[in-house]
Amino acid sequence: MQDFVSTRRLFLQRGMALLAVTPTIPTFLDQTVIGLLQQNDGSRVQAPTGKDGKILVVVQLSGGNDGLNTVSPYADDVYRRARGNLAHAADRVHKLNNYLGLAPNLPYFKELYDQGRMSVINGVGYPNPNRSHFRSMDIWHSAYPEKEVVTSGWLGRFFDNTCVGNDPHVGVSIGEQLPLSMKGERISPLAFERAESYRYTGKDAERYKDLNHDDAMVSAAAPSTRPVGAGRVVAGPKKKAEPVTSGAQLDFLHRTAMDAQVSSDDILRMTKQFAPAGQYPNTEFGNGLRTIAAMIAGGLPTRVYYVSLGGFDTHANQAPRHAQLMQELNNGIQAFWTDIRKQENEERVLMMSFSEFGRRVDVNASSGTDHGAAAPMFLMGPRVKAGLAGRHPSLTDLDQGDLKFSTDFRNVYATVLQNWLDTPSRPILGQQFATMNLVKG
Repeated sequence: MQDFVSTRRLFLQRGMALLAVTPTIPTFLDQTVIGLLQQNDGSRVQAPTGKDGKILVVVQLSGGNDGLNTVSPYADDVYRRARGNLAHAADRVHKLNNYLGLAPNLPYFKELYDQGRMSVINGVGYPNPNRSHFRSMDIWHSAYPEKEVVTSGWLGRFFDNTCVGNDPHVGVSIGEQLPLSMKGERISPLAFERAESYRYTGKDAERYKDLNHDDAMVSAAAPSTRPVGAGRVVAGPKKKAEPVTSGAQLDFLHRTAMDAQVSSDDILRMTKQFAPAGQYPNTEFGNGLRTIAAMIAGGLPTRVYYVSLGGFDTHANQAPRHAQLMQELNNGIQAFWTDIRKQENEERVLMMSFSEFGRRVDVNASSGTDHGAAAPMFLMGPRVKAGLAGRHPSLTDLDQGDLKFSTDFRNVYATVLQNWLDTPSRPILGQQFATMNLVKG
């Protein structure tokens, strides 16, 4: 019984593709059975999980957020001349000092900053910046700017290096597709847009669910953990080998697949029973944050959650669109932290936001901004070293019209990995990047 349960758990750990389980499940049985029988796959186990340890929540601002109108150098004459009507007036920004201020629709960000719960990291980027959405996003996701073809992300490699043998829920991304940053070579975390979509949809779901009962597991435990063609010794005077049929293997895999159903039922229950204390925006982003807050409250063992807010490619008529996005970002994060505090989980949570690039300094002819380079990042939570970090880029010393970066984003990643997720960063980032004073001990 114990061996069977352990093997079934190992299958879950190695078989994140269960999210895609459908009536076509037999098509991946061959490779799955081989993976099941790798006895050393679950040998490395990380003790802390999101259920009782630290949690990272990543917020991706997709499309290239205008960093200059998010953290604005309101006191700089160059900013006002370059941006024209897009420039935020000094009396509208939430001032961080006598030079920089947060966008008018980010009042909660200012509240976090004043409470010592937010770090603003200025001028984040990387050498030889790429202004293509897809390529730059790949660079941020993989943390490998020098590689044209990438198959894993920095968080995926974190899972590969530290979470082998752990629960399959080590990472959860809210969205239809798993972002590259979360993909590992051995572990692919869960990804679903809604809790209802993370479900087993094969035939005879109720019959297979019955196979999860303890008596059913015991009756098929031994044959289910051996390869097809092997036999098991039956206790008794004559000890004969009982063949293991392909049907027994299939039943085992059906039972394993149904663990996805049980797990999805848990997540569905968490989200349906969750009573938020904050008012989330009625958007995909707001609903995503609400789902993450519910799963944290429900005690899932997730180390990293991932959610995106899109629409930042503001080439034309930027002012109203960017203001709306800032409001959605502000309100969603306010509702999330309101819930996390109510749960008394805030000491365990660190939130990090990023975008694939910033925007150019000058406004364009369509009252918008074009693809740029360096931009700010945010870290939020009671364990951050609050304040301004990094050097704000010069508005006159530019790289082909773009802000020059002063902080490599991999320095931020290294800091999060080493000082928050408590893992060496070099195996994950490929080299050792200096950490920053961004997270309290």
